[in-house]
Amino acid sequence: MTARQATKTGAWQLLHLVFGGELTALDRIEFSDLKALDIVGIYPNYAEAYAAWRDAAQRSVDDAHMRYFIVHLHRLLDPETENRVTAKG
Repeated sequence: MTARQATKTGAWQLLHLVFGGELTALDRIEFSDLKALDIVGIYPNYAEAYAAWRDAAQRSVDDAHMRYFIVHLHRLLDPETENRVTAKG
């Protein structure tokens, strides 16, 4: 969806980053090799990010140290986004 389409439909672009990597230990979030992080992608909404996260996580299900995460980029880029989304409905 383009910015122009979002404006016309009233939809907000809520960017989400999906990435993962091998953790050094299961009890903390510390990656063993930052250069080897798997950047799955950036998605325009949580639903698409969740689908990508689920796919990546399922591919690595046999490796307990491999973890994938969803980062709400829209919250970092514009902390007021949550208020607008909540107020909008």
